Order: sequence, then structure tokens, then C-alpha cells
Amino acid sequence: MTPAFAVVNPPELGTPRGFAHGMIAPAGGRLLFVAGQTATDETGRIAADGLTQQFDRSLERVLAVVRAAGGQPEHIARMTVFVTSMDRYRDSRSALREVWRRRMGSHYPAMSLVEVAALVDADAIVEIDATAVLP
Repeated sequence: MTPAFAVVNPPELGTPRGFAHGMIAPAGGRLLFVAGQTATDETGRIAADGLTQQFDRSLERVLAVVRAAGGQPEHIARMTVFVTSMDRYRDSRSALREVWRRRMGSHYPAMSLVEVAALVDADAIVEIDATAVLP
């Protein structure tokens, strides 16, 4: 069952690209808070090089938590992506778009993108956290 999010994109804010300005969750949904996920493998080591590969692995891990809780990508209401280089992010947008389509389809939650000086995992250059609303 897909939650019937009401997307809130006020016209005075302009048309968002790749995100929604706001999402209203359906009544009775259960909230799932997904901790920040980096591109680690089962041993805790960073398992991917490059921003696009780390984004893909980090998003895969977020979706693993959502699925383990009984959800699907379209249940994600908000997401924060932390990167250590905004320039690398901007240079990777085309490749990131392909990763997004493969993992999330055309679902765009409310999102924030934040550049940080470092992440807890020393070799990580991307971390993603999320909130999902499960049926």
C-alpha cells in the first residue's frame, strides 16, 4: 500500500526539481526514522569509491532499513543528504539522477542537501538519513 502523501509545492516558491517542498503524511501512518547511512559494507568498511558510487550504496542501505520495516521507496517522506564536497555533488548530478531513478523511480520526498567538513566514517563522502511513513 502506497501512502497518499499530499505534496505541498507553493507556487511562490517555484517548481522544485528533484525534491518536494513539503509532504503531508496520511493519517494513521507509522513513522520510521532511518539513521544516517554511509557506503559501508557488512564489516563497517566503506565499500565504494567516488561520490556517485557512495550515494548509490548509501541510498541502498537506507532502502534496506525501509524495506525491513515493511515499507517501499515511495514511503520516504523526507531525506537529508550530507556530502563532503558540494562541487563534487554538482559535477555528479547527471549520474546521481540515474541512481535515483533506478532506486526511487519518480518519487521525490522533501529533501535537504548539506555540505559538511567530514563524516564519522573517515573515507565516507556521502551520508543519507531519512524519515518514512509506513502504512
